[in-house]
Amino acid sequence: MAENPAADAIEDAGGNARILILGAAGQLGRELLRSFSGLGTVTAADRNSVDLARPEQIRAMIHRIQPDVILNAAAYTAVDRAESERELAYAINAEAPRILAQEAAKLSALLVHYSTDYVFDGAKRGPWTEVDPPGPLNAYGASKLAGEQAIQEAGGKHLIFRTSWVYGARGQNFLLTMLRLGRERSRLSIVADQVGAPTTSTELARATHRVVAGVLAGRHGAPPNWTGLYHMTCSGQTSWLGFARAIFSRAAAPLGINVPELIPITTENYPTPARRPRNSVLSNAKLKESFDVQLPSWESALDAVMRTVCSQAQQ
Repeated sequence: MAENPAADAIEDAGGNARILILGAAGQLGRELLRSFSGLGTVTAADRNSVDLARPEQIRAMIHRIQPDVILNAAAYTAVDRAESERELAYAINAEAPRILAQEAAKLSALLVHYSTDYVFDGAKRGPWTEVDPPGPLNAYGASKLAGEQAIQEAGGKHLIFRTSWVYGARGQNFLLTMLRLGRERSRLSIVADQVGAPTTSTELARATHRVVAGVLAGRHGAPPNWTGLYHMTCSGQTSWLGFARAIFSRAAAPLGINVPELIPITTENYPTPARRPRNSVLSNAKLKESFDVQLPSWESALDAVMRTVCSQAQQ
């Protein structure tokens, strides 16, 4: 079996790997901090500590910390604004991952990076697999695809996790937007012809921890056995309308929200600067086969997040 320097580093340090989390102030970054706090010495970085649009800052940070593992939860995620800010989107979503991958390769560190269902055009019937050809419809998706390709070209140890419809109990996301609008309006028009798998930041972080811990412990063999691209979403699927209905059915009583009338509309009825794929459902079969990791159903994950939201509301 080939040597695994990242695993060796943890063993030599008594389990005290140096872990760098980028985007630590975001909804996924916060959950990664919680999940990885016991796996090693964690350094949290956000936009106040490093500007990912400035390559020299990225390199200086990596040289200073000398991480064994880099978790990149940072991204330019303003999908519509990316149409007019393509240069900035590519700087953060494509060039920054390239630099991270190059620097990680020099250190023989593991880079974990998150990508998106928006690398696909949504035209396929059935779940998308990792071998399906991408075809992004918008600048955001194109920039994320370029980031994937840059990491792969760097040639180091990496795990790229494509996910979809990420949300949580904190931050800016569809769930919290629905709860806010539900208090303000009696009727909401929701897109009904785009389908995907709502995925919580908590479950993403937990699954990432399981995969990375297994890799670093050597349970999955040498890097060529596991380095690569995987889909990581909650199981099942729904539309944005179905997601909204599920949110309000769980929120009405505990939060005292009057459920608004939800009006189904088509994508054409809700024009946006950036086009969205109609089918964003990702197959997680490779993740299960490779690491024996499977996220729960989107409904049960939503139940867990709603318990947190309701608990926060009562404090």
